[in-house]
Amino acid sequence: MKVAVIGGGSTYTPELVNGFIARAREFPLEELWLMDNDPYRLQIVGGFAQRIVAARGSPFEVILSNDQRGSIEGAAYVITQLRVGQMEARRKDEYLGRRHGLIGQETTGVGGMAKALRTIPVLLGIAGDMRAVAAPGALLVNFTNPAGLVTQALSQYAADIPSVGVCNVAITAKMHILKNLEMTGCGKFDPFEAELQTLGLNHLSWHRGLTIAGEDLWPKVIEGYITHLESVEHPEWDPATVASLRMIPNYYLQYFYFTEKKLAAQNSWPPSRAEEVIEVEKDLLRQYADPSLEEPPADLMKRGGAYYSTVATQLLNAHYNDLGETHIVNVPNGAAVATWPADWVLELPARVSRAGITPLPAEPLPPACFSLIAAVKSYELLTVEAAVHGDRLAAYQALLAHPLGPSADNIQAVLEDLIETHRDYLPQFD
Repeated sequence: MKVAVIGGGSTYTPELVNGFIARAREFPLEELWLMDNDPYRLQIVGGFAQRIVAARGSPFEVILSNDQRGSIEGAAYVITQLRVGQMEARRKDEYLGRRHGLIGQETTGVGGMAKALRTIPVLLGIAGDMRAVAAPGALLVNFTNPAGLVTQALSQYAADIPSVGVCNVAITAKMHILKNLEMTGCGKFDPFEAELQTLGLNHLSWHRGLTIAGEDLWPKVIEGYITHLESVEHPEWDPATVASLRMIPNYYLQYFYFTEKKLAAQNSWPPSRAEEVIEVEKDLLRQYADPSLEEPPADLMKRGGAYYSTVATQLLNAHYNDLGETHIVNVPNGAAVATWPADWVLELPARVSRAGITPLPAEPLPPACFSLIAAVKSYELLTVEAAVHGDRLAAYQALLAHPLGPSADNIQAVLEDLIETHRDYLPQFD
């Protein structure tokens, strides 16, 4: 079996490699192709990946490549974890927002839109290569942000290529919840036996249930969480909000619920988050280049992305081995939430088996949450059209629709600034 990783020079790759090693007996990987168009990163990260595998008896071969189509040829799975324009483009996204008095962030607001416009054409190109040369029925597993929006584009413009969007936020939330249950004397639980109920969009979701072996533990979870919020000096959420919803918001919702606080925090830049990550990655690459290093260093956790290897490799394992596991993923709604549009890509529990990835029935969220989802999904659908067709009118209306977008009289200026800032990566707008 062959798996291709597009964006193989990512500093996350060593963790992904460890995930495949841990599942080598169940998931018969033979060739792991790491493809990247940055030869410096590919050689350092790829060389480190090869040492990790060799130190564990070489259960599979790691092959380095700068040839996207050749890497995809014959692959049963294609994982995308790329960043068009690298970290410097993320930094520009952040400061694009700040100079217009808007949220500067890589996955939401004007920065998230800029990243989507750069990224969607590239992902559709990967889907095209899969259509031409990948193994029949090959699955595209997308981690590239904004993951939900990118998956929305794939579902509309590459519907013949099976694809799924994945994020580590849900599993991180689940692990924290289980740890808190253990600390409060409720027992220690196997994460794979615990099912978290989450619904919304990627980076715009709410956690609202947890069952273990059929037992509903959410009342304990939510009451414990509210008690925690009431006991700390600077809680991440207002306790009354959580008590009202009886749900735990995805932490990215802070950009919507506490916009003024987030805008104020931007005034302390530099460093922005991108600038912090640039320094973290410099140090990681220095460590990866050490020929004696054969295990991902502890500093990798500074990069973010906790449990990335668990999410990625177990999803592939569940699909290949027909395990029927429940995973939180981004896929088209279909009939899962009966009163919501079928073509909306949602983040929700889905059954993962050899037959595919099937979203599970879910009750709709309350109006207080749905109103925000509807506005952001409108922005997403317009952004897909803008990215695919270079449609400036759709891009303008996307900014008009986004709750974190500019005022109507500043949209044109923001849009022109966005396009000019990333001119080299937005040929569709020429």
